Order: sequence, then C-alpha cells, then structure tokens
Amino acid sequence: MTLSKDRVMQGMQRFGGAMYTPVVLFAFFGLTVALAIICKNEGILGALAAKGTLWYDFWFVVEQGAWTVFSQMPILFAIAVPIGFAKKEPARCAMEAFVIYMVFNYFISGFLTLDGAFFGVDYSQNAGAGTGLAMIANIKTLDMGMLGAIFIACVTAWLHNRFYDTDIPEWLGIFKGPAFVVAVGFAVMIPLAFLFCLIWPAIQHGIMNFQGFLKTSGLLGVWAYTFSERILLPAGLHHFIYLPFIFGPAVCDGGIQAYWLQHINDFATSAQSLKDMFPEGGFALHGSSKVFGLPGAALAIYMCAKPEKKKKTAALLIPATLTAVICGITEPLEFTFLFVAPLLYLVHSILAATLSATLYFFGLAGNFGGGLIDCFVQNWIPLFSYHSGTYIMQIVIGLCFTAIYFFTFRFMILKFDYATPGRTADDVEDKLFSKDEYKAKKRNGRHGPCRQCYGHQGESIPGLPGRPGEHQRGHELCNAPACHGWRSR
Repeated sequence: MTLSKDRVMQGMQRFGGAMYTPVVLFAFFGLTVALAIICKNEGILGALAAKGTLWYDFWFVVEQGAWTVFSQMPILFAIAVPIGFAKKEPARCAMEAFVIYMVFNYFISGFLTLDGAFFGVDYSQNAGAGTGLAMIANIKTLDMGMLGAIFIACVTAWLHNRFYDTDIPEWLGIFKGPAFVVAVGFAVMIPLAFLFCLIWPAIQHGIMNFQGFLKTSGLLGVWAYTFSERILLPAGLHHFIYLPFIFGPAVCDGGIQAYWLQHINDFATSAQSLKDMFPEGGFALHGSSKVFGLPGAALAIYMCAKPEKKKKTAALLIPATLTAVICGITEPLEFTFLFVAPLLYLVHSILAATLSATLYFFGLAGNFGGGLIDCFVQNWIPLFSYHSGTYIMQIVIGLCFTAIYFFTFRFMILKFDYATPGRTADDVEDKLFSKDEYKAKKRNGRHGPCRQCYGHQGESIPGLPGRPGEHQRGHELCNAPACHGWRSR
C-alpha cells in the first residue's frame, strides 16, 4: 500500500494530538505547585509561612497533591495517549494500555533482576536521576520516562484496533474484547521488554549526549527551538517540538517544567544569573511572544483598519489579545494570520524566535511557556527578590519587541494590502479565524478564495463554475461581489 504525503501528515497530526491529551492537565497542576511553593516561602509571607504553622501544613499537603501528574507522568501518558488512537471503545483501550504498560515494566524488572550485568545495568542501586532506573508504580525498571510510555501506548492502541473485535469460540467468550487484547499484549511484551533491556541503556547514553549538545548550543539552539515550535503549530506538529523539552528528557531529566518547580526555591534564594544556574530554561521562553509580541501585532491590525470599522475590530481583537497575554492561548490571532496572509505568520515565527534568543542572551531563563499567569506564579513572584534586574530587563526588551511587531506588521499589511480584520469589503463580515476554519480553507484546494474575498468561502461565485467557494483553474480574476482582487495563489 502506497502512503501518500497527506496520509502521512494526517497520521503525524493525529499522533501529535494524541500526545496532547494528557498535556491539558499540566497547566493547572504546574500553577498549583508554584502557588503552594510561594505560600510556603517565608521570604514572601514571613512567619505565616514558617514550618509547623497550620498555614504551612495546609500548603504542604496541597503541594503533594499537585505533584501527581509530574510524579506519575509515564503512567498518565500510557493511559491517555491511546484515547486519541482507538477507533472504538477508547475508554477500554486506556485500561488495556495501563495493564500492558505495567506488564511491560514487570517483565523488564524480571530480566534485570536475573542478570542486570548482561544488559549493562547496575540493578542493585536505588532508582533515581542519573542511575538509568526509575520507580513506576513501585516497580524498579528502566528510566524511559514518557518516551517509553508513549511507545507502549501506541503498541497497545494498534493491538486494540487489530484484535478487539476478534471472533473467538463462544465457550471462550469471557476472553473476548479487552481480555483478548491484554492477552495478546502480554505475549508481545515479553520479547519487547527483553529488546528494551538490550537497547535502552545505549539510548539513554545518546539522550545524555544530546542533552549536553543542546545545553551548549546557546542562542542558536534557543532560536531554532522557538522558531520550530511556532512554525509547526499550524500543522499540529509543534507537539513533537515542545513536549520532549518541557515534559521529557530533551535537556533535563523529567522535563523543564518539573525540574524548574523542584528547584524553584534554590533559584529564588540565589543572586546568580538564572541563565548560569539553569541554562536549560532558555528552551522555555517561547511564551514571550504571546505576552509581548502578539499585542503589537493586534495593535497593527487595529491601526490599519478602516475608520468606520475600527470599533468593531477592537471588539474582536481585545478579547483575543487578552486571552493570549494572560492565558497563553493564541489560536484566534495566529490562525487569522494564517488565513489572511501566511507570510505574516512566518514573520511572527521569526520574531518570536528572535525575542526568545535575545532574552536568553541577556541572562533570562525559567519557565515562560504560557501567558502572564505563568510569568507571575512560576517566575516573577517567587524569584523577584533576587532577580528583579533580570525581570525588569525582560519587560523592557519585551516592550521593545512589541513595538517591532507593531511596525513590522503595520508595514506589511499596508504594503501588501492584506485583508486583515477591519480592511475587508463593506459587505464582508470581519472575524477572527479558528484552526478548524484554517484547515477547511486548505481543504478547498489550491484555487481557493482569494485574499480579498475569503468571506465568500462556501458561497457560489457568479461566473466561476465548479464547487462553491472555489476559483476554477484558468480564472485569474476573482469575480466575487465587492472584491475584484487577484487570487492569492
């Protein structure tokens, strides 16, 4: 069977979406951990936060609960990822994945208990960072983190889709469905566990070398990471970029998010440069463009709007901009760039990467992947006493990039006459666009609505035969009402 480019892309997008399933929990739990740490900080709250007080005890308990998803991340990915892949009965697939993942780790534990030296593993040592071993549900096994869990989850999803409806004799009906899938998985995990015992120590060594390379890649590494994370977002492939860094072992064991929170008190009580103490934190500055860059782009769109449409344009842009700045949710603005003028999105990606690299150059590091909430709770409030100069510098540079965004976007919108909200024809409704609408536009084919009449997508255009909302091959001029603009591609 021949795999088309579109089919491969769809598969990768589905995989990225499946990996994102458990990630939606991390924002709440990360903020809760950070809030608990702040509330136990005597430097901020004084004697109220002293150890032994009722206040301290309450927040200590809250913090322990908030570590749940970070402490059990492999199990969470093993359960959640199959939900996005199961063609039917996703809940049962999640249960199957949990059981098979546990079986897999028990098999590894058995092999290493018998002869760890054969595999190059010192199984007698306690599990922990740097040992190559980890405790998963009280099983001492190889430290594969979320990568191993995702792999086993994908194997389970394939087994589920392949064997869930297998017909077996009626007298064996008790073994039908999930029981049969788990039984097949049990058999498959024996050779798979043995194979991982053979190859994973070498993979761990490679990951350690890769971590060392990224840590020393400096500004180029930070720029390339941030640019890739932004530019791949429209295709849904950005999950492949940030997940290994923020929640995986790309630059530090356990991921940047967990490591930062675990050591936040150390960073908060040292005047040493954040970049020197935590160089890995340069790969978590990609949220800076959400806080500082997009407001400049939104202001440019507003200033370029027609005078009679400015009020309505402001009503569209203000909520979307506040959502991006405060929460880090950028979809309405970024997909509007993509829908109206992809070149604007490319420029946005370049500026976002340059902003992160600039901040890193001047000594900033930390966990700035979201919006202002992340900035305050996980960075500015707990660390301001010792790092106020760094954070003031961050704000100054950020505001400079707000201006750069504004002038760059304003120039491009006016120069290329982009139909951003507020610049459309009078009979076209101004709106911001979602990811689904952007995908729908791509599905309309390469001869889709021109940049001046995107509002007519889905309508029949007089004089242009064929599917509704689509220009036909050979028609160079758009005949949509109130448009008469050249097609964009």
